[in-house]
Amino acid sequence: MILERFYNDKLAQASYLVGCPATGEALVIDPNRDVAPYLSAADRHEVQITHVTETHIHADFASGLREVAEGSGARALLSDEGGEDWKYAFAGAIDAVLLKDGDGFNVGNIKLEALHTPGHTPEHLSFMITDTAATDRPMGVFTGDFAFVGAVGRPDLLEKAANIKGTMESSARQLFKSLQRFKELPDYLQIWPGHGAGSACGKALGAVPQSTLGYERLASPAFALSDEDEFVRWILDGQPMSPAYFGEMKRMNKMGPPILGGLRKPPQTSDAKLRQLALEGAFVVDARPWPDYAAGHIKGTINIPLGLSFINWAGWFVPYDREFYLILDEARGEGEVHEAVRDLALIGLDRVAGYLSTNTAALRGAGSNHLEAIEEVGPEEAHRSLEAGGATVIDVRAPDEWAAGHLPGVANIPLGTVPARMKEIPTDKPIVLQCRTGERSAIAASLMQAAGIENVKNLVGGFRRWSSEGFPVER
Repeated sequence: MILERFYNDKLAQASYLVGCPATGEALVIDPNRDVAPYLSAADRHEVQITHVTETHIHADFASGLREVAEGSGARALLSDEGGEDWKYAFAGAIDAVLLKDGDGFNVGNIKLEALHTPGHTPEHLSFMITDTAATDRPMGVFTGDFAFVGAVGRPDLLEKAANIKGTMESSARQLFKSLQRFKELPDYLQIWPGHGAGSACGKALGAVPQSTLGYERLASPAFALSDEDEFVRWILDGQPMSPAYFGEMKRMNKMGPPILGGLRKPPQTSDAKLRQLALEGAFVVDARPWPDYAAGHIKGTINIPLGLSFINWAGWFVPYDREFYLILDEARGEGEVHEAVRDLALIGLDRVAGYLSTNTAALRGAGSNHLEAIEEVGPEEAHRSLEAGGATVIDVRAPDEWAAGHLPGVANIPLGTVPARMKEIPTDKPIVLQCRTGERSAIAASLMQAAGIENVKNLVGGFRRWSSEGFPVER
């Protein structure tokens, strides 16, 4: 049997290829929209992708199931659990096989059995796998967003992200029942989860790529709780904020994301045209590193550096209903264009109308009339301003971070909520944005400046530097 794991660090998302060398057949589980790695792996292993499936309707990335089926001719297998509200709208159009709890199917000598594991979502399936060429006993379970290493899937997303009111507690109770059933399986079963550390689909996910059911029974707090009410209280407490784009992903993945047929490079534009577009109100993301953006950028643009957090914050702020443009770092070459377009496509942001590859010196050389900069201040200067009442400081970290310790008297407006809450921020004095390290607050500063609030500054080093240098902290 062939088993290959694919992991996207920016999504903290895992997908899998399972192949049978004897028959040359293969299955892909939980693919994202960048399907080239799956097709390449199948060629490398000399198998054909004949089946493709996913554990549930995803909220954190655009599904690549239709893309794989289109690119390889694979038969799609989809959940038929969870009730009418959780049916795949495109299942009939692609002649998908619909699966219920206990249904089995074969990929060559490999047997898979669908296990209905609701709680994270009502339709969620896990897939138990048996290599029948070796034994009649199962090897492991692809658990999707039901069970992770050291954690389980969050049951609050339907209410918080998909806006389905009153579902958190009932979903948590479903999750508890799914876990009780799962506990009855053999301890030796391997667990192959759909996410790792950094995903917003659960709290305190482990970074280890896989585990066993026996180990999770020993180590995971979710498995240790035997009282249902206690489990419900525990699982609903302290869940991370859900990114704004999760609701759009639920809708898109239920209806079926558009087929890309490969990633397409957008047209390159000139700095003069992009300046004009920004003046006319076009949405422009400057994806260069923060120091470059802070030193000089086109007015009206926002800064989301192309790094590990790019997908997350693009999902919060980039519109799905209109075209947008990118400014990229010339020093990183053409590969950066592909990376940005791929990352955006992974969450269904396909409307990249054009891009500019440049640097700060080039922008200045083209004329400074339409350029802005953002000043950074250190803890000492920020402390003096706070003490004298000469600045408004806003902490843009998550609420749990703020509660654990913050600058004295400083309000908390989490970064994702800044656009909706700007009117709450007084503008009669300079505004200093602050987070843990200065990265999130830099994005917040760019959002506020692009909205017309000019006197914004970023606290360099953030709360970490503030506290390490001995300035006062309030709890």
